[in-house]
Amino acid sequence: MDSSQGSKLAGLVQNASIKRDGSSLDRVPVYVKELIAGGFAGALSKSSVAPLERVKILWQTRTGGFHNLGVYQSMNKLLKHEGFLGLYKGNGASVIRIVPYAALHFMTYERYKSWILNNYPILGTGPSIDLLAGSAAGGTSVLCTYPLDLARTKLAYQVVDTKVCIKDGIKGVHSQPTGPVHNGIKGVLTSAYKEAGVRGLYRGVGPTLTGILPYAGLKFYTYEKLKMHVPEEHQKSILMRLSCGALAGLFGQTLTYPLDVVKRQMQVGSLQNAANGDARYKNTLDGLRKIVRNQGWRQLFAGVSINYIRIVPSAAISFTTYDMMKAWLDVPSQQRSKSV
Repeated sequence: MDSSQGSKLAGLVQNASIKRDGSSLDRVPVYVKELIAGGFAGALSKSSVAPLERVKILWQTRTGGFHNLGVYQSMNKLLKHEGFLGLYKGNGASVIRIVPYAALHFMTYERYKSWILNNYPILGTGPSIDLLAGSAAGGTSVLCTYPLDLARTKLAYQVVDTKVCIKDGIKGVHSQPTGPVHNGIKGVLTSAYKEAGVRGLYRGVGPTLTGILPYAGLKFYTYEKLKMHVPEEHQKSILMRLSCGALAGLFGQTLTYPLDVVKRQMQVGSLQNAANGDARYKNTLDGLRKIVRNQGWRQLFAGVSINYIRIVPSAAISFTTYDMMKAWLDVPSQQRSKSV
């Protein structure tokens, strides 16, 4: 898809929003439209990279038989032992989490941005506003949806070992989980709550917040900053939006990736055996120190290669879908108003 084709497609989407009968949508509050656009963008982007996300989690948590394999070999092993659906294990919890997460993330970003513009005019109207609003929105959405992220990680951490066995001369296949088994999202959350109460549902939230505040802020900041340097005739190009979104996600993720590794290991700490060392960390700094001491500094970047492969299409699809959904739903751009 070249730039002109992207511009035409974006133009068609925007023209469709103008030509259709908008009477029903006009009655929908703006924040509801933002929730819809953000939720749809999150679900689409997350599902498109689900197999890569599963492999990344297995690498980050040093799951036996996976952390020394490459991307292709890891996927091949999952296909062999768990079938095609094994590549999407935990994606149900991921989508259930990402829809409210992305919806809240984009909606609160727009709300925080409007609030800052109206109450702190001294800060101006540049990308620095996107940095502040994006960071605040990231923290808000994480706190509201974190237990679902915990469930997604624990479900993705489970690996089934498939073995061929012969009994009474009959050849068969025997599948056995290699660790504790959780039956769906409800089972994970119930188990976590019984183990440590509300704290169990938020295990690993420290490094998550430490990472999401700069990551979310930098992601929105970089996206808006890059768009400022795009010529006017290419502003509506889908290719331009995909490129800016991909670069924004890549930049933000690189700076905060070690914190994501600490979070994953804290989330599955109760599932890991003694062979992986003591996975219970007191806080984010304690986790960073123990990972470097017991597993080596390279473990802080375990799965970063696959994360680059994952984050580029994920961030690109997310930002582009959100922008196009906003245009289709007639969501106005945030600008400073005369009154609060």
